Amino acid sequence: MFLELFIGFLTFLVVWDYFNRRRRERIFKNAGIKGPKPLPLIGNILVAWNNDTSQVFGLLQRLSHEYGNVFRLWVFNQSVLMVQDAKFFESIFSSQQVIKKNRLYTFLAGWLGDGLLLSTGSKWHSRRKIITPTFHFKILEQFVEVFDQQSSVLVERLRKKSDGKTVVNMFPVICLTALDIIAETAMGVKVHAQENPDFPYVKALTNVADIIATRFVKPMQTFDFLFKLLAYKSYRKLSEDIRLMQAFTEKVIIERRRALEASIQNGSYEPMSNAANDLGIKQRMAFLDVLLQSTVGGKPLTNEDIREEVDTFMFEGHDTTTSGISHTLYLLARHPEVQQKVFEEILQVIGSDKDKPVAMRELQDLKYLEAVIKEGLRLYSPVPMIGRVTEQDVEIDKKIIPANVQINLLIFAACRNPEYFPNPDAFQPDRFMAENTSKVNPFAYVPFSAGPRNCIGQKFAVLEMKSTISKMIRHYELLPLGEDVVPISNLILRSATGINVGLKPRQY
Repeated sequence: MFLELFIGFLTFLVVWDYFNRRRRERIFKNAGIKGPKPLPLIGNILVAWNNDTSQVFGLLQRLSHEYGNVFRLWVFNQSVLMVQDAKFFESIFSSQQVIKKNRLYTFLAGWLGDGLLLSTGSKWHSRRKIITPTFHFKILEQFVEVFDQQSSVLVERLRKKSDGKTVVNMFPVICLTALDIIAETAMGVKVHAQENPDFPYVKALTNVADIIATRFVKPMQTFDFLFKLLAYKSYRKLSEDIRLMQAFTEKVIIERRRALEASIQNGSYEPMSNAANDLGIKQRMAFLDVLLQSTVGGKPLTNEDIREEVDTFMFEGHDTTTSGISHTLYLLARHPEVQQKVFEEILQVIGSDKDKPVAMRELQDLKYLEAVIKEGLRLYSPVPMIGRVTEQDVEIDKKIIPANVQINLLIFAACRNPEYFPNPDAFQPDRFMAENTSKVNPFAYVPFSAGPRNCIGQKFAVLEMKSTISKMIRHYELLPLGEDVVPISNLILRSATGINVGLKPRQY
């Protein structure tokens, strides 16, 4: 009796699965979108059964070679489009209908809540409007001071490894620098991550990123109940570390709010002010301060509202710049002729004083370094993939795409597509010099996304990268030591072998 019931239930599931997919499969076929044949109920999960973060790029490359620049996969009953076509990118980024992030981003919801990265509709619009002034020229100018000070700590801490022989994995080193920068600019606090890499917040942030990245590429962990069942230790560690980070952020918010309220009571409060204190020292305005002084519909943001945005800023603002800076340093180490041109430009713009604080204007004048950074972001896009979901049938690149389709835009692959970038694997910064930029398809090169949901912190990130890389080049000659990078997708782009260089004090 039990066997008969089981067979009947299984038959029902198979029939339901067939009819659930049938309409979407028919629309995909009409649009000329192909993919591997799905199995009943489980779809194509066997294709990625043993997949991990180090294999995902190879897997996607093989599938695109077989099925084209836009191909379809099934993960159980969910249809997924994998896209590396710039024309498709343009349609997505220009669309007002396909702006919701896909379900993979829900893995971040327990940590980031409903902040700018994950929110939609009126909430997203109001938060975007509030946060945009944070990246005003005058506030960014203050942030440059933080970039310079923390990169000075970086070069000093590397001094003992600058013997020209020691292999230095730059990723964890730069990560601590980026954490110091983002904590001070986002929250207005110094966490001294470079001096204290075992600081609980720093360790928790690294653990959470690793666990969530693994879920991204493990089909059996994409559902919460299976994640808890199959990887309970990771689930428990994830929960503990998120609680720790949120408690830290909450504590900072409460302290800053109290200070704000006290300044209002004693009459020293000036809205959005960057006035000097009693000693004549200019007080920098952190991202948190803007949120504390902002209102929506005449009401101030709650501590939870603010924590969502600060946590989002901390997440988006440290790993991405770490990846961009580290990979660019790696490329400079392996291309000494490019490194020399960067050094000569730095001498011309900043001068020969290694310890001179860099100013905003000087960073803006480093045009060749900016081209180097852009080419580094093309070859090693810190965010290798962006996700969207269709909420209704929509036309994208003259193709009808059905509702409830998860879309993954493969930025890493598009940036290395020979159709858009001749000799795509070569490091050629001249592609992004002013005289050549018209040749670059703006939707094939989207390291900061594009359209209404583009990266709000793009200027911040580029200035931070310029400041940190120029400081490194002023103090050290970068040498091609250690293993070559092996790209892995770990929320952001990392390397399975480290991002390795050697260092030698620069004499001039």
